[in-house]
Amino acid sequence: MEKASENSELTTTLHLGLRSVVDASPESAIDALLTSMDSQESSAIRAIIEGSGDRAMVVIHRGPSKGARFLIAEDKCSIGRSPESAIFLDDVTVSRAHAQISKSGKGFELVDLGSLNGTYVNNGSVKSVHLKTGDEIQVGKFHLIFISSKNN
Repeated sequence: MEKASENSELTTTLHLGLRSVVDASPESAIDALLTSMDSQESSAIRAIIEGSGDRAMVVIHRGPSKGARFLIAEDKCSIGRSPESAIFLDDVTVSRAHAQISKSGKGFELVDLGSLNGTYVNNGSVKSVHLKTGDEIQVGKFHLIFISSKNN
């Protein structure tokens, strides 16, 4: 029998099964999110929705760290398992440099950075997509709701 190389690294993909979308419409997804939060948390969400469109937010609504909020105020926001990521998702189902949200014109774009398990928006695999309020982003085990200004 052949001896395994000491420097070899095993990598595998993990299929997480059917991804369910929060609700049929972005409005009901946001309404459900707001009703599940206390007044301080919901006022932070409403400030983004009523804002100028230069900032956005993602909220983990299912999976580990449920309820965690991440403000997107820079031109580029990294998502990954690396502790240097702006949106740090600590789970093996997330690549170190998984995806990125960038300001693009008058809105935000999500780009998969070649992740092993892929990035999904509203139940569909994406490489790049323009985001709108209420979109459900799935990165590994994490399901996040994207929130931006209604003016976008």
